[in-house]
Amino acid sequence: MTQPFSSGVVRLYSVSDGGKPGERPREALTEKVKLCYEEQYLGLNRYYSGKQNQVKIDRVIRAPRHRGISSQDMARTEDGALYRIDLVQPVIDVYPPSMDLTLCRIEQDYEGEEDNGLAREDSRGPSGGDGQGKS
Repeated sequence: MTQPFSSGVVRLYSVSDGGKPGERPREALTEKVKLCYEEQYLGLNRYYSGKQNQVKIDRVIRAPRHRGISSQDMARTEDGALYRIDLVQPVIDVYPPSMDLTLCRIEQDYEGEEDNGLAREDSRGPSGGDGQGKS
């Protein structure tokens, strides 16, 4: 069976220490790879097994297999949402070789996001105000 990978683009990141020597450690994202993906059905078994382990699974995506991707990494989809990779599963009997990534939503900002064009604007606009232009 062939895979179309037509749902969108996901960027995968490693998490490292972005703090300066001698300062408190800060988590920073370093891009590893950019891949096309296909959205997968989040089954009830996977959803409820995640809940039993106190993990809220938000999405499952299928992407071309890439060595070096692990549950220690992060993923950002083209809509700007940031996810922790909870599980990486190789998919067999498909072409091209693929992997399923189980994703859990993250609401944390990381060091270096502004530098990589990853920063999200506040939903109230760039000024963070009430949209009235008042300071």
